[in-house]
Amino acid sequence: MAFFVYNLVMKIVLASASPRRKEILSNAGYIFDVVPSFYVENISNLEYSKELVENCALQKALDVKNRVDSDSSIVSADTVVVLNNKILGKPDGYDDAFQMLKMLSNRTHFVATSICLIKGDDVVVETETTNVTFRKLSSVDIKKYIENCKPFDKAGSYGIQDNNFDFVVKIEGNIDNVVGFSLSLFEKIMNQKSF
Repeated sequence: MAFFVYNLVMKIVLASASPRRKEILSNAGYIFDVVPSFYVENISNLEYSKELVENCALQKALDVKNRVDSDSSIVSADTVVVLNNKILGKPDGYDDAFQMLKMLSNRTHFVATSICLIKGDDVVVETETTNVTFRKLSSVDIKKYIENCKPFDKAGSYGIQDNNFDFVVKIEGNIDNVVGFSLSLFEKIMNQKSF
């Protein structure tokens, strides 16, 4: 209930055009404006570090901060898929998506989502990780998924929320975090400062 009280006295701006993040916030009852960030991240194939992903989330929020009312609470997020400590970003096209999914086949990777919240001089950035294990995927499985779901705007070349997505055999952690926005982490951050 406390989260809805906050929402009545604050103006939330989501610094993302992600339909997944919009849906998670909307379903939780939040009212917010969407102002997509123009910040361009370029971290694919780099070694993973929490600081790297948190900086991307921070830069997205800072970009939007300059374009909205000063009393707005700006929330941004950045999600990466990590295998063997290497970041798998959004695929360049069909072949890249195929190779990424082939690498994830029959293996465990983790998804890290950093959430940044800014209001005035208050800035909080935190990260949550979730382990995801895929079953063994055949070339037919991968081709069918890419052709049907076209995951070219998704980190790691997949969306766990896609219809009939059956690649996952085990999840350790929060599934919303894999989708791209941990509501529980967001609400934890909201309680840290007067956003």
